[in-house]
Amino acid sequence: MGRGGTRCRGGDRVSGIVDVDATELARLIRGREVSCAEVMTAYLDRIEAYNPAVNAIVALRERSVLLAQARERDDELRDGRYRGWMHGFPLAVKDLAAAAGFPLTHGSPVFADQVAEADDLFVRRMRDAGAIVIGKTNVPEFGFGSHTYNPVYGVTRNPYDLSRTAGGSSGGAAAAVALRLLPVADGSDYLGSLRNPAAFCNVLGLRPSAGRVPSPGWLPQLSTAGPMGRTVADVAAFLGVLAGPALEDPLSLESAPAETGERDVRGTRVAWVGDWRGYLATEPGVLDVCRRACDVLAGLGCVVEDALPDFAPERVWRSVLAWRAWNAVSKLGSLTAAQVDQLKPELRWELDRGRELTVDELTLAVAERDAWYAAVLELFERYDFVLAPSAQVFPFDVELTWPREVGGRAMDTYHRWMETVAPWSLAGVPALGMPAGFDARGLPMGVQLIGPPRADQAVLRLAHAYEQVTHYPTAHPPEPSLAG
Repeated sequence: MGRGGTRCRGGDRVSGIVDVDATELARLIRGREVSCAEVMTAYLDRIEAYNPAVNAIVALRERSVLLAQARERDDELRDGRYRGWMHGFPLAVKDLAAAAGFPLTHGSPVFADQVAEADDLFVRRMRDAGAIVIGKTNVPEFGFGSHTYNPVYGVTRNPYDLSRTAGGSSGGAAAAVALRLLPVADGSDYLGSLRNPAAFCNVLGLRPSAGRVPSPGWLPQLSTAGPMGRTVADVAAFLGVLAGPALEDPLSLESAPAETGERDVRGTRVAWVGDWRGYLATEPGVLDVCRRACDVLAGLGCVVEDALPDFAPERVWRSVLAWRAWNAVSKLGSLTAAQVDQLKPELRWELDRGRELTVDELTLAVAERDAWYAAVLELFERYDFVLAPSAQVFPFDVELTWPREVGGRAMDTYHRWMETVAPWSLAGVPALGMPAGFDARGLPMGVQLIGPPRADQAVLRLAHAYEQVTHYPTAHPPEPSLAG
């Protein structure tokens, strides 16, 4: 595989398209230096060669239909109509989101035959910006659990080691971006679903500020849609497509940052929270890889210090458990008893807990979230950013449903091994999952770069400076021998 930014010239013109960063690809398409039909052909060829090994993209539409749509995009360009940054991009939508005319299974046998009749709001924005939906990306059942497997489409494998997981719940999206099956991919994040698979697959996944990417309703849960890509510029440009106010979301934010820019980061104060002074169980080697990111930032002139919020992490986790159980009822509470019986055990456990929640417990969970948010604001009075591991384990055996033990400690829930991401989901602050490097086995790991509320653009600018030193996704792609 080539590196990002490779130009499409000579006899390798079509196949080289997949190595071009999305931002450069958008420029080439708009300038008609490559055709949308060529782009579609290159990506479909790539999917045909590599997707069978990883199972990242599911429900793929027929090639003839997709090429016809790509030629329509070319006709539009010839007529002077440019839809936007994603004009002619092949896009596979995460299978928790509705894309009209495509399956919407949620990875569950309960909805194995469901087809979406309309687009979700952010999917409509991607289509309006010119994207061509080619299929879906694989997910865990209903998105619960950071390991992408389900009884409808099977398991998604890690492109760096097929015997290991790609993470989740945006595991299909992350694997597809890493293997150049897609230029960018949408994801969503409740408890690390953009950050964990980004770490496991050596790509970038941004959990935006709460309200940055709108979602209908007055009472938002912890989940938000966000962009995945191989460069910070790609993630920033994609965020510009997804973000911005919408009447459907009364709490959506007005601004939509969509650029990175150069920044002198010297003197920037960064708090490294690590494993919260031993509170979090971690697999040996994880913190060593993650601390390399600290070294890179320090080399850029940042002041990196060990620091923690003034708040007990146990309180954060208890509140997260209540919010998560409440979310399970909101998503699954209308299912019949027969349908519930078809769900995986972890989902049934969440649903049972949610139905047992009392008003007093929910009131306390809301109050605790407010108290935690206040502690986060206080931390950001002392520091400009926070840096934390994106996961507590390296990509694990694909045959496991979830790690039962981490660092010699038993995990008491199916998601306890992802507790490192939970505080920042609860706070609603922007958190970019970005690569930190590899262990001696060649397994990727990542860190979360966390900013103050609504400081998405500041996060992207610091990440851009970090990327100029590391270049992990473009310099260290998966080996082509992984093709099936």
